[in-house]
Amino acid sequence: MTEIFIEQADWLIGENWQKECTLTVQNGTFKDIQANKANAQSKGISFGEPVHVVPGFIDVHIHGTAGADVMDGEAQALETMRKALLSEGTTSFLPTTITQSIGNKHRALQTIKETMTNQSKTSGAEIIGVHLEGPFINKVRAGAQPEQYIIEPDMDLFRELQQSAGGSIKIVTYAPEKDEKGFGNQLMKEGVIASPGHTDASYEDLRPWIESGGNHMTHMFNQMRGVHHRDIGTAGTGLLSSQVKTELIADGIHVSPPAIELLYKNKGADGIILITDSIRAKGMKDGHYQLGGQDVTVSGKEATLADGTLAGSILPMNEAVKNMMAYTGCTLAQAVRMATVNPAEQLEIADRKGSIAVGKEADFTVLSKQGDVLATYIGGEEVFRRNN
Repeated sequence: MTEIFIEQADWLIGENWQKECTLTVQNGTFKDIQANKANAQSKGISFGEPVHVVPGFIDVHIHGTAGADVMDGEAQALETMRKALLSEGTTSFLPTTITQSIGNKHRALQTIKETMTNQSKTSGAEIIGVHLEGPFINKVRAGAQPEQYIIEPDMDLFRELQQSAGGSIKIVTYAPEKDEKGFGNQLMKEGVIASPGHTDASYEDLRPWIESGGNHMTHMFNQMRGVHHRDIGTAGTGLLSSQVKTELIADGIHVSPPAIELLYKNKGADGIILITDSIRAKGMKDGHYQLGGQDVTVSGKEATLADGTLAGSILPMNEAVKNMMAYTGCTLAQAVRMATVNPAEQLEIADRKGSIAVGKEADFTVLSKQGDVLATYIGGEEVFRRNN
């Protein structure tokens, strides 16, 4: 059992900020939280400045970072990602595939399954499942997904992929307008989130999905049919439907700041899930990289294919949180919710992740008042500290 006290810290406990908190951690979970009561016996931790302590971030859509990519199909690539994500405050994530050959998909999923089984919780961010992006999407909205591997939704194939993943696929990005056999509905019946993305779906195409309980959209506004006054399209359906939570790449590049503000005013802090959708180039120098067998050029904050198509981001999650505050005027607590509580609820793991509360896993991140990550903790153990 360990007691933790961080000096000059404001803790986000539930939806409220608390000072002078002493937290007791046992077996990696919070056993007790005493607010406004500094315990002299607590482990005193100082960062030399006032800090915010928030739940560890959960990224449900990420392809790579630090030179590694999910589709490398190698355990070392996943371990590189797990370790690198700690520096941006992410403590849990869904490795996300890209459209490639079915053989490469199986290989990547099998590697994820094995890594999930063998991962040490304190060696890096925890892999908590898989986001299957592609191949069941629409070629006209392919974006940076290789078109030659895009196919129609196929439940038998999905089940084969799910078997390779050991049942760990939690989200499937797909094109509902291509769904003629009830693919999305069957996914939901089997406990998998059916998420429209890389889609040209109209409102009418999406009505069956909504009526079946669809509640998640992949990277809102990007590679989906936009809003028109005679057909509100995929984006408009996401805005209109209160049951739908929308992923958002809040880098100001994939989605403009006014569009982010529009989304926030419509969905509120409860209806947005911040993602990075980052690629292997995140944390690396400008230059040339690979994504799904395609050349990607990184310059500044943009990653593009040769034709200028955006090819994922190089956005750290803590920067997404900072950007949301800058673009919308939301509070830090509201921005953090979009990277913690919302994804945890969507994945139905809010009983153990997503907030700082008794009985939940002791995963948290220490932020400077400017929103930079100073340290990250998993199970109450410090697993990352920024070098000044």
